[in-house]
Parts: sequence; structure tokens; C-alpha cells
Amino acid sequence: MNAKQTKIAVVTGAGSGIGRAVAAELLRAGWSVALAGRRTEPLEETAALVPEAPSVAVRTDVARPEEVAALFASVRERFGRLDLLFNNAGTFGPGGVPVEELAYEAWRHVVDTNLNGAFLCAQAAFRQMKEQDPQGGRIINNGSISAHAPRPRSIAYTATKHAMTGLTKSLSLDGRAYRIACGQIDIGNAATDMTAGMRTGTAQANGELAVEPVMDAADVARTVRHMAELPLDANVQFATVMATAMPYVGRG
Repeated sequence: MNAKQTKIAVVTGAGSGIGRAVAAELLRAGWSVALAGRRTEPLEETAALVPEAPSVAVRTDVARPEEVAALFASVRERFGRLDLLFNNAGTFGPGGVPVEELAYEAWRHVVDTNLNGAFLCAQAAFRQMKEQDPQGGRIINNGSISAHAPRPRSIAYTATKHAMTGLTKSLSLDGRAYRIACGQIDIGNAATDMTAGMRTGTAQANGELAVEPVMDAADVARTVRHMAELPLDANVQFATVMATAMPYVGRG
């Protein structure tokens, strides 16, 4: 199956965690995938998980407009069109820092990555999907359980994930005229390097530390694939995928 016969996806933050799991799931399902991330070596490691599938690794800092523009230009040049953006790149920032002690530089880094980066990638994808023939495509934003209920001392991360919901709704509305669907997946306690602390003890709203259940990132990846492979006249607007027994419903 060559690139012209497959669906084309961009996955940001594809060098680890959820991004790597989703990219591998799409590659195994026959998609062509542009793997974006700040370091080339992890992207190449992701590509090597499914070596027979067509992929390209593009070193990209999503907070830099010129690098985002170069990413999507390379996708147009290599594959000719774009069917899916999985807007996944993100950072927790400095966890456990009280709001009154959070440095502005740390706040700005989280906002630049999680929100500004998501906007820049969504804007570039939107433009390409609007202009291509046949018109349209799908954007899936990686939100978080924190888009609904914050963890203690997570103000920068939580604020950006709430903002991601607004980004999703606006893209979904503005994309209707161009067959551009946009949905959001809110993930809770997937087992990745970023969530390793949950298995040893993480802060709860009552001030205690508690070990929390986690789930396999592959379960998230299958959900994203389901959302991605719907026809464009159907859309999962919001999905929540979480470790069944995590303290979310009734948290605090």
C-alpha cells in the first residue's frame, strides 16, 4: 500500500508515551504518519516499531511557528495531503510547585507548549485541510482528566488543558463548512514515563500521597484510532479514557 492509498496523519510528541503509542497504532493500521517531536532519535525509535510502514520523522518544537510551518510543509511535500492531526505534544511543567512560587518562565513554558503549540499545529492543519482536494480532515486534541478536575499544585497544566477544550470547540464549529472534524480525548493515568510517579505515590486533594491505578497506553491508542477512522460526517466530540479505579469520579 503506497502513501497515496493510505490515510495521512501528523502525530506531535511522537517520541514517547501516548504519542508513540498512537503513532505505532496508526502505522500498524496502514496509515502513513509524520512523527513530530523535539528530538530526532526518539522519533526514529518510534518509526522502528513498525519499520515496514511509511513514516517520516520531523524534528519540531511546536512552540516555534517556523518549525510548525516546516513540519506541515514537509507533510505536503512527502504525502500530498493530510487526513489527521493528533495534537498531542505537551508537558506537565514543574509539578508540585505552589502557585505563589511558580516562576513566570515555568508558566510560560507550559503555556507555549500545551496551548500555543496546539494552536499553531491546529491552525496549520486547518489551512491544509481546507485547501486540499478532496477537502477536509480531522483534528484530535489531547486534553486530560485535568480539563475537568485539577490535581493539587498543577495550575499551569490545568489551565492549558481547560483552554484545550475551548480550542476543540472552536475548531469543531469553524471546521463545519470545510469538512474538518475536531474532537478531544481526555486521558487519565495512562502508564507512561510522565505518569511514573502515580505508581509510587502522587499528591491527593486532602494532602495525602496515594498510589493510583494506571492503564496501558495501548488502550488509549486504540481509542484514538477509532476516533480517527470514523467517516467525516461522524465525530467523537469528547471522549474520556481512564484507569477504571483511579480517583477521578468523586475526586477530592
